[in-house]
Amino acid sequence: MLMRRRVATVGTIVCGLLIAAAPAASAGVTHTRAAPRTWIPYSPSFTVQQQGCGVVNGLVFKLTCTSTGGFDRAERRYVDYSRGAHKFQGTFVITSMVGSRISLKQTFQDFVGPYFLMAVETGGTLYAVEGGQTIASGVATVGTPVTVDTVHYIGNKLQVYINGSLKYTTSSPSGSFYDKFGAYRTDSGHGPITVKWSNLKFWHM
Repeated sequence: MLMRRRVATVGTIVCGLLIAAAPAASAGVTHTRAAPRTWIPYSPSFTVQQQGCGVVNGLVFKLTCTSTGGFDRAERRYVDYSRGAHKFQGTFVITSMVGSRISLKQTFQDFVGPYFLMAVETGGTLYAVEGGQTIASGVATVGTPVTVDTVHYIGNKLQVYINGSLKYTTSSPSGSFYDKFGAYRTDSGHGPITVKWSNLKFWHM
């Protein structure tokens, strides 16, 4: 019995010393954690591009002819970006469309050419011009608002959301890029078309 009491006493003393020696968890200690990356809104500048039978009036973009040759465009061309990640959001409504295969939103790679073009064809289907993949079937009919988000991680990937749902992803090279939207006749397309854009937003991080 005496031996057990001595062992218990020694154990109590050792535990007490360990507790006393341990510093308080928060006393004089500053814990730092890297801040999460967040989207920062910004307002890039742009130029208006009108060519062929293209007409721009504010945020209304028209191709007025049935031409199948040359260039017909009515667009906004935004400034280049070359680092980080960039997000575009806008809503378009096609108010009239007799034509087909008209590009509505583009991401160009500077000094290289078209990287991503989203066009609309008869029936309201949106598709990727480069590769021909369907993005969303029958959503862009006349009079129907459609919200587009393009999220571009340079050197990694580009994602396209239609009305909040991810519909298309493609790999992205490094380099310099710029956004365009409006109405542009593809090589296999023709007008006329009138499309109105609204609720434009840009972010980067």
